[in-house]
Amino acid sequence: MEKKSLMVAAIENGTVIDHIPTDKVFTIASLLQLDKCTDQVTIGNNFESDKMGRKGIIKIANRFFSDAEISRLAAVCPNIRLCIIKNYDVAEKKVATLPDEFINVVRCANPVCITNNEPMKTVFNVTDKERGTVKCRYCGKEQHLENIKLV
Repeated sequence: MEKKSLMVAAIENGTVIDHIPTDKVFTIASLLQLDKCTDQVTIGNNFESDKMGRKGIIKIANRFFSDAEISRLAAVCPNIRLCIIKNYDVAEKKVATLPDEFINVVRCANPVCITNNEPMKTVFNVTDKERGTVKCRYCGKEQHLENIKLV
């Protein structure tokens, strides 16, 4: 008889971030500042996945994300899945898709860009969602998401 069990404990309320590429799990954990979280946090990596081969998963009790926070996650790792858990059930599912623009999320790689020399928000237009290309609204510098630095 085959035994199956949950590899990670269920949470009563909170968010499960799933389908994280294994090389991005700790980047996401750092971005969310999970080291400062006082609620239960479970971080798992290298779980078997039919779609991805291997994946990571993060469960955060009693934490729900705004659309702005989900956009920030999409800058680092587009297409991850967020499951909103209420009373141990999945109440809602979201996908962290790339927005049309990032406001105060991405740092411009152009050292002479006004955003690097004046106290102001950065604005990047997503010019190619397939390739993950963004363009600074102020100086026109293009960057790929795999090379960005977050504000």
